[in-house]
Amino acid sequence: MSVAELFSFLLGLCLGSFLNVCIYRIPAGESIINPPSRCPFCKEHIRFYDNIPVLSYIILRGRCRSCGGKISIQYPVVEISEALFSYILFIKFGLSIEYIAYLAFISSLIVITFIDLRHMIIPDIISIPGIIAGIVSSIILPHIHIIDSIIGLVAGGGSFYLIALIFLNIKGKEGMGGGDIKLIAMIGAWMGWRPLPIVVLISSIMGIIIGGGALLVSGEGLKKRIPFGPFLSMGAIIYLLFKEPILSFLYRYPA
Repeated sequence: MSVAELFSFLLGLCLGSFLNVCIYRIPAGESIINPPSRCPFCKEHIRFYDNIPVLSYIILRGRCRSCGGKISIQYPVVEISEALFSYILFIKFGLSIEYIAYLAFISSLIVITFIDLRHMIIPDIISIPGIIAGIVSSIILPHIHIIDSIIGLVAGGGSFYLIALIFLNIKGKEGMGGGDIKLIAMIGAWMGWRPLPIVVLISSIMGIIIGGGALLVSGEGLKKRIPFGPFLSMGAIIYLLFKEPILSFLYRYPA
């Protein structure tokens, strides 16, 4: 691993720590800047040496130094995930505008994933600016044209809105939240319209396997609602990072 690659990994760890702040504070309507990091239980400010990504969690054994409250495993999971994605993106794009832009895109998807898992919501404060950023990025990034971005936005959001409308008319209840519609619109704006069918396919397969498995383990069956946002996010990330082998596999085994 080169120095630059190591830096990309360490940068991801630091960004992951910030993402944890966003995941915790955005649903509560709190500022993500002030006050400084604090324990979610005793509200004691966390000292800088207790706020080192992953390492502090291991040293403190996942507990607050002040009150002993148990800190969620989410914190190191988010930090390590962001570090790995930063490293993979750096390998893929090098130090470039694509690396910076797609790291921001994946970071927003990580925040959306964990907020949706915990609160069953996808905040507009992330998805709507994310749609705008996706359109703007299509002007800057070489791998997507602004027309593809706009079509992706309309096709993604429009198709999900139509599905939600049909489900509502047939079942008389909401089958897909507005957050999912805005999320797929955001993904379409960033990635264009062509990847959307594959992203939705990957998301659906993961939803069936992981979501179905979780329902079986919990014993709640179809009574429990599983958020689809995390699977859409994972589908988009998987396609973005592993586009070439995915397309190679699909072309090798055509329908």
